[in-house]
Amino acid sequence: MIADYALLADCSSAALVGRNGSADWLCFPRYDSPSVFARILDPDAGHWSIRPASRWTSSRRYAPGSLALETTFETSQGVLRLVDVLAFAQGQRGHALGLAPPHELLRLVEGLSGRVELELELAPRPEYGLGRPLLRHVADGVATRGGPDRLAMSGGVPLRIEEDGVCASFTVEAGQTVGFALRWARAEESEPSPTRPADVRDAVADAVEAWRSWEAEHDIYEGPHRELVRFSSRVLKGLSYRPTGAIVAAPTTSLPETIGGERNWDRYSWIRDASFTLDALWIGTCPDEVEDFVAWMAEAAGGYVHEDRPLQIVYGIAGERDLAERELPHLRGHRDSRPVRIGNGAWDQTQLDIYGEFLDAYCLYVERLREPDEQLAHFLVDLADAAADRWQERGSGIWETRSGPQHYLSGKLYCWVALDRAIRLAPRIGASEHVPRWAVERDRIRKAISD
Repeated sequence: MIADYALLADCSSAALVGRNGSADWLCFPRYDSPSVFARILDPDAGHWSIRPASRWTSSRRYAPGSLALETTFETSQGVLRLVDVLAFAQGQRGHALGLAPPHELLRLVEGLSGRVELELELAPRPEYGLGRPLLRHVADGVATRGGPDRLAMSGGVPLRIEEDGVCASFTVEAGQTVGFALRWARAEESEPSPTRPADVRDAVADAVEAWRSWEAEHDIYEGPHRELVRFSSRVLKGLSYRPTGAIVAAPTTSLPETIGGERNWDRYSWIRDASFTLDALWIGTCPDEVEDFVAWMAEAAGGYVHEDRPLQIVYGIAGERDLAERELPHLRGHRDSRPVRIGNGAWDQTQLDIYGEFLDAYCLYVERLREPDEQLAHFLVDLADAAADRWQERGSGIWETRSGPQHYLSGKLYCWVALDRAIRLAPRIGASEHVPRWAVERDRIRKAISD
């Protein structure tokens, strides 16, 4: 089940780890990169598992103040803890969190009591499971050859190469630790050098402290459910793409809306979510994250809106516009939910609600944080003019239907929101002369909806 997975993130990419100690999703170097592990979408699409060899039960939590996952396995022979985290640059703290990550998954096994036998399986499957790279032994571990990705794994136990995977059997006793690390690099770069097994414990501790230092600078919420809000803030930070400030809607691709269904889409950043995301960032983090996200939204849209270049509903995390969709027929899909897709054919749909969502988000920004510069002010005027011009058009609606454009109430309502927020902002964006027309169209929308 999807609920069995926990998220790891380094503000550039993400991994999902199950209750059984298996990393069944991992993509490097970006959230939207082809996967290294994708067993969540197909049993043969790659994974890295570390688990007891005998019958076990597990419980888990995140280390306080971090996205470092602690899974505790209990067996009849003893108890152990598996700590998983995506690494940050060594010593990175506070607002710098996520800059130039090493693209490395760290895994630390800690014996808590007794003596437990474990099994390790590593099956690297780059390019969404298409790749089956050659494996060879290197110092402290193994490395891959072939394809666009280079992977190297270090391990504190003897590792066996068996066909296109890596295996190991080992034991841990109370007080003993065993470290593992998997690092990624592009094919044209030098072979990656993962953290040495003896240094994994310190590297995990450094990553935990990095998360805690960020939270210490962003711990601003004092209302109800404080711990849940703090946790949600860490998740939002984890899903933010640090180089641009974009926030991904999901860390994976093609997890279905309904099991067995066809509405299975890819990872991107959606304008529709902007106002809600901004509000959450404002409540749970600090102005830095808000600034980054606002800047990304404006830059992704190119800073202007015209008939021949309308505002898109979704962009890539670096502002990409062409999100052409294609299917991956070699993958079975999560619980046989096909097709598996990358890209999203909705990228060029007309959805009129986005004008209101965009302007509502910027209204929060201007009213709570800072005055817009001249370029941003022109952009907001463009958005309001587009809402005034287009509110009577048909669109695909917030459900991204592919049955052809229709009139959707939500689109009309959000065009009203766009004009309402623009009128509120007019004195601050130098647009007072536009207000009479915006007010007329806003009232026409109200009347049309009422009738």
